Amino acid sequence: MELASKHDPALRAGPPDWIGALAAAALGLFVIHAAFGGHILPPGDTGWMLSGRIGPDPVQYWLGWTAFARDSWHWPPGANPGWGMELASSVFYSDSIPLLAFAFKALRPLVEVPQYWGIWIYACGALQSLIAWMLIGRATREPLARLAGAGLFVLQPLLLGRLGGHFALGGQFLLLVGLWLCVVPGAGARRGLAWMALMATASLVQAYILPMVGAFWAADWLARVADPARRAGWRIAAEALAVPAAGIAGLWAGGFFELGGGFGGTWGGYGRMQLDLLAPFDGGYWSGLVPDIATADHLEAGNSYPGLGALVVIAAGAIAWLLGPRGSMRPYRMLLVVLAGLLLLAVTHRVTIGGREFEVIPLPAWIVSHADALRASERFFWPVLYAALFGACVALVRGLGGRRAGFVLFTALMLQAADLRPGFARLHHYFTPQPATVPLRLADPFWSEAARRYDFVRVVPTGMQATNWEEVAVYAATAGLQTDAVYLARLDPRAVDAVNATVARRLEFGLHEPRTFYVLGDAAALALARAGIDPARDRLERFDGRWVLAPGWWLQPTANSAPR
Repeated sequence: MELASKHDPALRAGPPDWIGALAAAALGLFVIHAAFGGHILPPGDTGWMLSGRIGPDPVQYWLGWTAFARDSWHWPPGANPGWGMELASSVFYSDSIPLLAFAFKALRPLVEVPQYWGIWIYACGALQSLIAWMLIGRATREPLARLAGAGLFVLQPLLLGRLGGHFALGGQFLLLVGLWLCVVPGAGARRGLAWMALMATASLVQAYILPMVGAFWAADWLARVADPARRAGWRIAAEALAVPAAGIAGLWAGGFFELGGGFGGTWGGYGRMQLDLLAPFDGGYWSGLVPDIATADHLEAGNSYPGLGALVVIAAGAIAWLLGPRGSMRPYRMLLVVLAGLLLLAVTHRVTIGGREFEVIPLPAWIVSHADALRASERFFWPVLYAALFGACVALVRGLGGRRAGFVLFTALMLQAADLRPGFARLHHYFTPQPATVPLRLADPFWSEAARRYDFVRVVPTGMQATNWEEVAVYAATAGLQTDAVYLARLDPRAVDAVNATVARRLEFGLHEPRTFYVLGDAAALALARAGIDPARDRLERFDGRWVLAPGWWLQPTANSAPR
């Protein structure tokens, strides 16, 4: 299925490109505004992130960014020692989008930005639509076909579902850029530099997106290696080193290597959050027209439905390709091989069909343990779906002509909008307008007084999303305290065990750390605190339903200074 050449009449029609580009970006902005509302956009409004309606992830992003922005620069630039104490790592592991964190931290002397995720969410919509419009422009200049096709890429549950909580994963426009580079002819140094820039950008946005972009690069690189006319001599060999190096350099800058261990995470695992083979046809909570069917039951379930309009386009495109002029698939054979590999990676060795799991290929434990870093493998379906949707649009244009294909794609876009109404209602439920700032959940006067007396607050025991972590972490960030209450994308379990063992011994024997108080998360921690308390010196009491040990409280005069 070859794309149209520059001499094809279909590519000579249509308005100037800049008008279509603006229309595509505006369409993306409109979809995002309709899904999430305008209240997320002002940088000073953090209430929608910290209210708790969306879940703990936005709180994590804000906490990581807030600590990073307030701290001085470190080496590597993404190091973030100000959040997590002994568990601290980098802004990379708070999923705070290092690329934007670097930019807004550099601008901090001029302008303070409490949150940039609203801007990011809107930008993701605009760029997704714009780059999809550019992709379809490889086949036709017909305005309706390009704009309606772009709409199917942005009015997409795969994208909107991620922007509904996992904001960095909304950077799926980077996948479309990678696909665009795979289908646009070219070779030489400029091609290599474009891939280097894309890999570096992806590494500073989100770890899951990087290998997907890398897979697109591998497909393009292999295609050029196999084509003597595009090999470009020594440059192709240099690119094989330079492009991966650009991705690694971005990871280093973001602080990926600041974590000593625990890359597999603390829950799930490869083959436990895989793509159910029926997941693309499961309307779930998104669809009002396609029924909710039984599929895999895990945290990623329900995030691979592309919408009824997109499914219709893919089916119609397949028919158009079978019945119409097919063209040669030879230029894209490497891309097809890589996409097949990504699909297998998404499905994993434990194949799931309608919620029933079959271990088709038993893998050695050491392979699974390394693959655990990509535990949510269902996400690797994204580039496969986008490539299929793009190929279907091209097949329709070739089979029907640009104008008639435009009407088909527009009809499919309207069907997509009608189908996804329940999904939009769900987003509206979580993204309701909130006050610009929300009050602390720890409201007892004790907490403001404690912020004057102490520099550190620990949760006991600590760990990934430990009991009370969110309330304590937001309180600590607001009051300017250090804390080990964290939620990071990855934590080193050895560091967690070491901290918990040390703190337990200190509590049991009354060897409390200077200028530190403790929020106790379970009965065992409370028992340790009682064992080591000196009632004449230390305060052990419940505040806002949480047991707190404040060492040396009764020996300190009441502070008159304002909270930090």
